Amino acid sequence: MNLKELLNRPLEIGGKTIESRLLLAPMAGITHVAFRRLVNEYGGAGLLYSEMSASRAIPTENPKVSKVFCWTEDEKPKLLWQIYGSGPEEMAAAAARCEREGFFGVDLNFGCSVGTIVRKGGGAALLRDPEKAAAVVAAVRRAVKIPLFVKFRTGWEDEPENAAGLARIFEENGADALTFHPRTAPDIRTRPPRWEYIGRVKDAVKIPVFGNGNVFGPEDCAKMMAETGCDGVALGRIAAVRPWVFADWCGLPPPRTGLHLAALKRFAGLCSEHFKPRPAVNRFKVLTGYMAADFAFGHSLAVAVKTARDMDDAVWAAESFFSDDPPPSAAPNPNMLR
Repeated sequence: MNLKELLNRPLEIGGKTIESRLLLAPMAGITHVAFRRLVNEYGGAGLLYSEMSASRAIPTENPKVSKVFCWTEDEKPKLLWQIYGSGPEEMAAAAARCEREGFFGVDLNFGCSVGTIVRKGGGAALLRDPEKAAAVVAAVRRAVKIPLFVKFRTGWEDEPENAAGLARIFEENGADALTFHPRTAPDIRTRPPRWEYIGRVKDAVKIPVFGNGNVFGPEDCAKMMAETGCDGVALGRIAAVRPWVFADWCGLPPPRTGLHLAALKRFAGLCSEHFKPRPAVNRFKVLTGYMAADFAFGHSLAVAVKTARDMDDAVWAAESFFSDDPPPSAAPNPNMLR
């Protein structure tokens, strides 16, 4: 079975079906409504993760003014909203709000190791307390009927059996699917992810497991699925470099001529549509920094856009870079993907 056939097999999760086994992984500052729209327009993604949202704020959040808790109606059938927090009740209340809004499902962030999140007991901090993590999953399960995902890491120590044990706990308390990133919580990409741990997690549970971590080409995707037995793959940084990657790997290739510039110009319009001028150009600069990794001299694009005064200036800088027909890199520059 080739990769296209492998990825286009429907998969049932919590009573719902997704048509592609490639997911857009959550990324702070990137998987906001404008970027999700861009990815969705190319097609191919089975589910679209949101940015992580604070569970405490969600029950009273207003989508008309929020910079994070906002979406478009057409993405809701495949939108997986990610929440973080430490208390079972507040996480359950946030999940219930997500269900009322009509999203495909909700995801519990048990993987973020940013200090401000961990110190408050959220994200990867819950991996230190399996009993509390179980209580959070169980509380959310009681609160909602929509598919419930948990995204997590190996733990705070490099012990794959700990990850497998956590996976069993999540399943026993009502999770419908897992997205697993096989790095320890303190590891900020200092070592390659241990893909073999994904196989250990998959073997421990009966629910679908999506692998995540350092998948940059179709060969990586095929290898991860073949070696680990995972049910699908969540793409992070490569999606920021090439927002059409889901369409490409699933056999829905968009036009290849001028693809990067066309994507950036469309993204500029989407950012301006959804955000005020300063937040809009800031989001444009972040994505351009990732897309620049696809070119041999991409650092000059990143710098030119980063120093732009406004969106018009930023788009002009991108157009100037691509007017010289820049040579592409054989693979994205890892130094630009930190």
